[in-house]
Amino acid sequence: QVHLVESGGGSVQAGGSLRLSCAASGVTEHSTLCRGWFRQAPGKQREGIATIHRTGNTTYADSVKGRFMISQDNAKNNVYLQMNSLKTEDTAMYYCATGPSFGGACPRSETASLFWGQGTQVTVSS
Repeated sequence: QVHLVESGGGSVQAGGSLRLSCAASGVTEHSTLCRGWFRQAPGKQREGIATIHRTGNTTYADSVKGRFMISQDNAKNNVYLQMNSLKTEDTAMYYCATGPSFGGACPRSETASLFWGQGTQVTVSS
C-alpha cells in the first residue's frame, strides 16, 4: 500500500520561504523513479511544478525556476521542495507524487501510474 504524506505547508508572507516534505512508504525503487510536486490553485487546473528522477535529474516549471528547488533522500524515500521568494501567486494546494519512469528524466505532466499524497496548503500573503 503506497502512502505519500506531505508536510511543511502553511501561511507565509510574500518574499518568505517554506520547505515542503513528502514521506513515502510502501513503495519500491521502480515506483519512486520519478518524484514530483504539483499544485492547484482555486479555480485552476493542477500543474506540475518540479520533478526529480532517482538519478537526480530535475525539471522545473518556468514560473518557479530559480525560486524553488526539488531534492530527494532516496534512502529515506523522501522528497522535498524548497520554496524561496514566495509570491502570492504561489498560493495553492501542493501535492506530492511518485511513479515509474522509462527514461532518465521525469515530465511534469500527470500520468495514470502516479501515486498522490493528500496535499498540503500553502498560502502566501502580501
